[in-house]
Amino acid sequence: MPETWDYTLYIPNDLRAVTVCRRTVRLILTMHGLIAFADTAELLAAELASNAVRHTKGSAALRVRRFPEGAVWIGAWDGDPEPPDPPRRLEEVEDLEEGRGLGLVMACADNWGWQPATRFGDRGKFVWCDLAVS
Repeated sequence: MPETWDYTLYIPNDLRAVTVCRRTVRLILTMHGLIAFADTAELLAAELASNAVRHTKGSAALRVRRFPEGAVWIGAWDGDPEPPDPPRRLEEVEDLEEGRGLGLVMACADNWGWQPATRFGDRGKFVWCDLAVS
């Protein structure tokens, strides 16, 4: 059975936080012997964190967990309770500078979704994805 762990990184509403999230996810996976998945996990974390920071106001959080089944789960919480815009297929947005985020998540993760959530007493949502790494 794989080792389980759970990290949460609280981030300000600042686009520079996306880089911090990317590097933190790479460090977490490296320290837990999962470097082979770091590139994909970094991309997923960056897209989720970027959406949380770009499309909402206030603080956000990135959570990275490893489940007993072996999957790595990455989720971004933000204070906006509205569901994310539906993802568009990458073929539809490949020439755009913006609007590809959830399409990339959908293409690179094994599963993804969103759910209403509260944090710090505020209503909001988690947008999450997972990678089967076992």
